[in-house]
Amino acid sequence: MNVLVGVAGGVAAYKAAELVRALQNRGVDVQVAMTRSAEEFIRPLTFAALTGHQVFTSLWKPSAEATSGEAGPFSIEHIAVAQQIDALVIAPATANTIARLAHGLADDFLTTLALATTAPILLAPAMNVNMWNHPATQANLRTLESRGVQIVPTGSGYLACGMTGGGRLADPEVIAEAVLQRLLKTKDLTNEHILITAGGTREPIDPVRFLGNRSSGKMGHALAEEAAARGAAVTLVTASTLAAPAGCTVVRVETARQMMHAVLDHLPATTIIIGAAAVADFRVAEVAGSKIRRNGPLTLELEPTEDIIARVVAGRSANTLVVAFAAETDSPEQNGRAKLLRKGADAIVINDVSLPGLGFDSDSNAGIFLTPTVSVPLPESSKRLMAARILDQTVALRTCSLEPVL
Repeated sequence: MNVLVGVAGGVAAYKAAELVRALQNRGVDVQVAMTRSAEEFIRPLTFAALTGHQVFTSLWKPSAEATSGEAGPFSIEHIAVAQQIDALVIAPATANTIARLAHGLADDFLTTLALATTAPILLAPAMNVNMWNHPATQANLRTLESRGVQIVPTGSGYLACGMTGGGRLADPEVIAEAVLQRLLKTKDLTNEHILITAGGTREPIDPVRFLGNRSSGKMGHALAEEAAARGAAVTLVTASTLAAPAGCTVVRVETARQMMHAVLDHLPATTIIIGAAAVADFRVAEVAGSKIRRNGPLTLELEPTEDIIARVVAGRSANTLVVAFAAETDSPEQNGRAKLLRKGADAIVINDVSLPGLGFDSDSNAGIFLTPTVSVPLPESSKRLMAARILDQTVALRTCSLEPVL
């Protein structure tokens, strides 16, 4: 395993040397990249001696290969490194570095590498307590977390500035363990073909109107991104207009019937199905061929749409797991468990969409992962982090390692 440790310019930069050793003790080959400010706190020679590798400090310094005089293929160094590493961990991650990453700036080796790599990224923040609590910092962290960046929680205590509170760099051993755990689960879905549904279906009333719901598709798309990053072959059947996630086969649909046909077409090759879409429960029995004019009261006759999860459960192979979703507004766990048993799925994710700031069209979510015997809380987080937690539980379900929560 090859991990690059990014060191930003904070007082805690010296602890990055301890992190390098902690990773090496776990069998990880470590490289280091430093910001210009980090060099004011600790010298590159320290990391070169610890790792036995060149320390990356600038986009503009030629690599050893480029200056050796030997003929060979040209490579852009930060791109080559980005393709080689298995993970990038930035420790300490200062408020400035976090802000630059959140806004996609790429003005040095480290931030350019962070944009160029597809490997998992972990940040271990370290800063003054007021900087840590500042709304801008917290917003930047939420932005990065929503993109799949893992934040290693800070500690609390006496800080270098003389203040006491949050923002203290996590212990290097804790950071190293977080990196290792991320590496171990990075490809834990390699042998799975996962089909995910997303978005809210639209059922036409006439050529210009439809019945729909408030689902944005963000949760389903986050699940697709996370599953693809963890090695799965992913088919995303989506009624959302969100951009297609990288590495996924995307099937665009609009109605519940179209979604059902797409799901059933791909069912034979699927090993896990996650039904995150908000499928309309009803459609208009007879769609008007032309725009309905506003001439007074209007009565629409509705008929039930297809129950996609029920069809999947009935037609799946013995090896296919089915994880359903349910948006609830009252008694979520009770209603969710009843739906789980009624549909015959292996698990269901319950969202209480009555909670402010969560659920439909939000970047945050919370819920409960239910099986017939297990209840696992999914605390409030970004939808990308919740996607990771849902897939963690799905992997545990596959390996029969879920523990009942009373």
